[in-house]
Amino acid sequence: MLITRETDYALRVLRALSEGEQLTAGDISEQQMVPKPFAYKIIKKLSKAGFVRITRGADGGCRLAVGLDKVTLYDLMVAMEEDSAVIACMEPGYSCPWREAHGGCMVHCRLGLVQQRLHEELRGHTLQELIFGTAAE
Repeated sequence: MLITRETDYALRVLRALSEGEQLTAGDISEQQMVPKPFAYKIIKKLSKAGFVRITRGADGGCRLAVGLDKVTLYDLMVAMEEDSAVIACMEPGYSCPWREAHGGCMVHCRLGLVQQRLHEELRGHTLQELIFGTAAE
């Protein structure tokens, strides 16, 4: 599966934060039906990627740090460390015995085009569009 449950939950976390409010992981978990342990893990990854800002302490929580109209589905998948390779030989650094033995592979070349189109499609959809169905105003 290309989009995992973690990326789905990350979309929910960002949807919860889209109003600009500071929310706790517990608030987000309850509102968006994301298991609390996942919410913490996802918020940490989103913070590392610069998508959210975390405030610690008694009045702590997290807040959106980017415009959802500036972030694509591809960006989110990278932040969640998703693998969007259509086949293992598309992964960076993959060593294919067939290609090495035969000096190339037509399947790899064709799937490379599919991979390129997939990345273009993932980059072509902002999170604003995915979550709300519209571009930001």
